[in-house]
Amino acid sequence: QVQLVESGGGLVQPGVSLRLSCAASGSIFRLYAMGWYRQAPGKQRELVARIDSDSSTNYADSVKGRFTISRDNAKNTVYLQMNSLKSEDTAVYYCNARRTFMRTYEYWGQGTQVTVSS
Repeated sequence: QVQLVESGGGLVQPGVSLRLSCAASGSIFRLYAMGWYRQAPGKQRELVARIDSDSSTNYADSVKGRFTISRDNAKNTVYLQMNSLKSEDTAVYYCNARRTFMRTYEYWGQGTQVTVSS
């Protein structure tokens, strides 16, 4: 079992930076692929960025060059550094943990709101 707690969301102006954190507990964090997803009002949840257990990463096209995902296995934490924020980045951001071993284990955080507005 993995518990995920996000933090770092808020209301910011366009162009500024924000860093989200997701603290994990309860299992072997380093074996999990970690991801950040977001869901804007009226839209489906979408993948923003993912970092695998080997630290390889992939990003949605809309955030490439602006967002960076990283993980600190010693602190059981994954981060999402968001730079040059745009109004279209406004959404609830969710942390996700996934591991496939015999079956797929997947967990979600409760979400943190990011609002980009002038």
